[in-house]
Amino acid sequence: MSLQVSRILHAGYVFQNNQTMIAFDPLFENPFSRNCYAFPDVQFDREAIQKINFSAIFISHFHDDHCSFESLNLIDRSTPIYVFCVFDELFYLLNELGFSQVHSLKIDESIVIGDFEIITRRALDAEVDSLFQIKVAGLNILNVVDSWIDEETMQLLLKQGVWDLVLWPFQTMREIEVLAPTRAVQVMPEIPHEWIQQLQLLNPRYVVPSSCQFIQQSWSWYNHAMFPVTYSQFKKEIETAVPKTSVLRLNPSCSFLLDSKNLTKASPLKWIMPQGNQDVDYDYRPHLIPPSTKEIAQHFAALDQLSSEKVFNYCEHGLIEKFRSLDAPSDSYFNQPRIWRLSLFDHLGQITSYFFRMQKSSLEKVVENSAPLGWTTEIPLTQFYAALELGEALTSLYIRINDSVFDEEIEKKIGSIDVIEDPLIRCLFSDVFGAYQKNQLKRLLKANQENF
Repeated sequence: MSLQVSRILHAGYVFQNNQTMIAFDPLFENPFSRNCYAFPDVQFDREAIQKINFSAIFISHFHDDHCSFESLNLIDRSTPIYVFCVFDELFYLLNELGFSQVHSLKIDESIVIGDFEIITRRALDAEVDSLFQIKVAGLNILNVVDSWIDEETMQLLLKQGVWDLVLWPFQTMREIEVLAPTRAVQVMPEIPHEWIQQLQLLNPRYVVPSSCQFIQQSWSWYNHAMFPVTYSQFKKEIETAVPKTSVLRLNPSCSFLLDSKNLTKASPLKWIMPQGNQDVDYDYRPHLIPPSTKEIAQHFAALDQLSSEKVFNYCEHGLIEKFRSLDAPSDSYFNQPRIWRLSLFDHLGQITSYFFRMQKSSLEKVVENSAPLGWTTEIPLTQFYAALELGEALTSLYIRINDSVFDEEIEKKIGSIDVIEDPLIRCLFSDVFGAYQKNQLKRLLKANQENF
């Protein structure tokens, strides 16, 4: 008896044994999360997907590259959906999308579906992520999704016996470093030592480099700055460090059959259509000089007048109200008055700047040159709107933080501050849950109404 494992995209997989077919973190979109483009490139047969009878869907966490309503909209509404999420609101949103069987996963809880036993395991960020242990056909499989494993969970996993297959997130991703590239420490590609050590302890028969099968827009400098690890490097280093383990690259649509002794190639998923060369790999350039925000902004289409007015009105009023409603920044740097310059670039590269004095939870508009700058933020106007109204994620906003030379006193202090303390980031993303899914739901419900 063998298990068929197939890759959908990113962290998405289909597991099939006999008549039971389970999907994990399914994405049937390209691009997904608005600006994540499948790498290698694929397209999806949406009509064929709508005819699939999944036995269940398991979703590891609420991030939009794992839980997308656009993809879930193609699935039969009677399909059981199992989600790990500490926010009850997500379950209400899934019900509103039309799913009648939506279940909240609990850590170390065992779910039995057909011949499958699926156990949710705790990830390092226990408020966000989860792992899946899958037992079927005499096999023991670990789906790490895109999280990290802490020591306590690792010790628990080591007690589970021999591991046949591990789906391991192989990219470290420099999504924070690209926000402040002139201040980021340059590093060469490196697989974290903890990963190698943990895979040595697990010592699985097979490892699939999982998650992160995407790049940004074709013009984006992120494609050479955010993804340090290549597939080839991962395979070489892991197979050297864990000699009894084979690293198997599994591109979208590709499948294999696994039993207690053998792994063999299987027919690909017909509803995923590879486009062009599939043997692509990441091209990290640690010394790349990023383009200016002005240049980046000119790659985006113009906003209409109403959308532009929403952004400018937010900068004039909503931003101040939101900042004042938040807890004070955690870094003591913000205990003193700091002048913040917020710069927006339109599709022509033209700039509109706002100046604020911020101190703890206080924010007020000031005139330019009222005091030396203590913080700067740049963002394309279109992307500001996308975050404000469409729920776009931080990793595709092209925010540029502190890309300036400050006076000597400021420079001594500012280099050690976490860029996530940026006031715009805090205002756009603090106390906000499910903005992307809510926007998807609104659009999908409207489209469904128009079709009747």
